[in-house]
Amino acid sequence: MPFDVERIRKDFPILRTRMAGRPLVYLDSAATSQKPKSVIDAIRDYYMRYNANIHRGIYELSEKATEAYIESKEKAAKLINAGGIENIIYTRNATESLNLFALTYAAQSVNRGDHILITEMEHHSNIVPWQMLAEKSHATLDYVKIDGETGMLDRGSLAEQMEKGPKVVSVTQASNVLGTVNDVKAITREAHRHGAVVMVDGAQSVPHMRVDVKDIGCDFLAFSAHKMFGPTGLGVLYARRDMLDRMEPLFGGGDMIMSVTLKSHTWNSPPWKFEAGTSNIEGGIAFGAAIDYLNGLGVEAVDRHEKALTEYALRRLGSISGVETFGPGWGHVDRRVGLVAFSVAGIHAHDIAQVFNDNGIAIRAGHHCAMPLVRDVLGMDSLARMSFYAYNTKEEIDKAAEAIERVKSIFGVR
Repeated sequence: MPFDVERIRKDFPILRTRMAGRPLVYLDSAATSQKPKSVIDAIRDYYMRYNANIHRGIYELSEKATEAYIESKEKAAKLINAGGIENIIYTRNATESLNLFALTYAAQSVNRGDHILITEMEHHSNIVPWQMLAEKSHATLDYVKIDGETGMLDRGSLAEQMEKGPKVVSVTQASNVLGTVNDVKAITREAHRHGAVVMVDGAQSVPHMRVDVKDIGCDFLAFSAHKMFGPTGLGVLYARRDMLDRMEPLFGGGDMIMSVTLKSHTWNSPPWKFEAGTSNIEGGIAFGAAIDYLNGLGVEAVDRHEKALTEYALRRLGSISGVETFGPGWGHVDRRVGLVAFSVAGIHAHDIAQVFNDNGIAIRAGHHCAMPLVRDVLGMDSLARMSFYAYNTKEEIDKAAEAIERVKSIFGVR
């Protein structure tokens, strides 16, 4: 069955709105995706029909809310082949998931003189927690370098850093700037050979490609609902059960305990052990609807559609003088997710984004929460970025290319 983008677009109410007086062209899904009506309706339905706290009420509304919340965890577990809900912790976002791992399991195991290994292409959420932990524990934070020619990880640098015997390896599966897809299965295998525990940042991969944690073999994986048709305020931390059993919870309070006396307490079993207090119930239920929607489209079909858009965008932008794109080239879209970061010679990325806005096109501009990559590795002050999802079209990319020509004309650049 062909991928019917026009039918899909009808599911997203916001795509019928206008920006700057023009029909909206939304090319910023790497920051947050738009939400289909089914997800919006799931939130509305919860508040109108069965709003109640979960796990606590022995009455129909509470039991229904609890059932829907747990069902969303079952869907999340199935989506990434995680096993059961005991492996799925809900957090606020992927950032909190990464921090939870750093502040619990990693903090319990990393000591003075140990090595922590990440890469130069990480989001700040997978850099700053490790800088904080390295400083506190007197460990060393190492970085795998990037091959500037390909936008991929430098294999020699990876091998060199692995030989140091890192205690923790935390790596993005897909870069939010370069679009690069890393071979996290091979990285995990090598890290385990050296005795490391592996975290995979799946914020830019889980929404766009088939991710199987059992196949990868990673110990932990983090991702967010809001980048995959779901609501903001809900993230996921997958962890192997034996890891969760060894981890101490970060927060204390209701629902994460089995019992409390005046002198002691007993933890609840995973995942509830790590979810203190009232949960983001509406977020969890809406996330379940988002997973249903993604599964209805087919993750593989979404991936193919985005790769076609990415190749088209790389070719289209490559034909415009003064435009430079970053990451693997158009002949290597199999190594990319659906985004293209670019620059226009002599024009600041913020100026590009402003002209795009004036033409009804939403893109991101700046360092994309990856300042070390953009500034230190790529040598750029900032970059513009267009990113795609199931609802985007080649015609929208054409409009973006036309907007670049307007940018050049306005700023007198040939």
